[in-house]
Amino acid sequence: MAHIDLGIDEKQFPGISGPMRYRPETAKPLNELAEVLLRAPHTLPAGERELIAAYVSGRNECNFCCASHSAFAAAQLDDGMTLVDQVRADLDSAPISAKLRALLRIAGAVQISGRNVTPELVADARAQGATDLEIHDTVLIAAAFCMYNRYVDGLGTFAPEGPDAYSETARRIIDVGYGSSAPLRSTTAPTG
Repeated sequence: MAHIDLGIDEKQFPGISGPMRYRPETAKPLNELAEVLLRAPHTLPAGERELIAAYVSGRNECNFCCASHSAFAAAQLDDGMTLVDQVRADLDSAPISAKLRALLRIAGAVQISGRNVTPELVADARAQGATDLEIHDTVLIAAAFCMYNRYVDGLGTFAPEGPDAYSETARRIIDVGYGSSAPLRSTTAPTG
């Protein structure tokens, strides 16, 4: 049970969807940020950006965000969940591009502290072909997901177990995005 009364059935609105229904005024900009970072046209494919979100969420031990964004990444990557699992288990041996590996190292550094992003990490990413925009957005995805993870876990929300629990949401996110899936306030949610 969540730490506060979200005015919803937590199993119907797990993870971040419960707090977003509770407070749609904050849900709107949070969804807009996710849409820009993870789905807008970009030189990094959406599946790779979702993988960055899943990687950071896993390092933060946020079960809901890690499972959901792993599913979102898997649905958009050729090697699906096998690749997501390989990256999360051992970044160094995962079969990904050197550029993505360098960007994930930056994301991992941000997850610990923004100050852990060193000139060497950035230089390595550039040497592997990463652009300034890709480096910028990797840092911002990692920082944003530290916030999203803490939002979900700080309110003690329910996280379904098993990858099948996230497959329908993955299809919806891919089809319509984050902004259009912003939930509305439940009629029973407290206003304070």
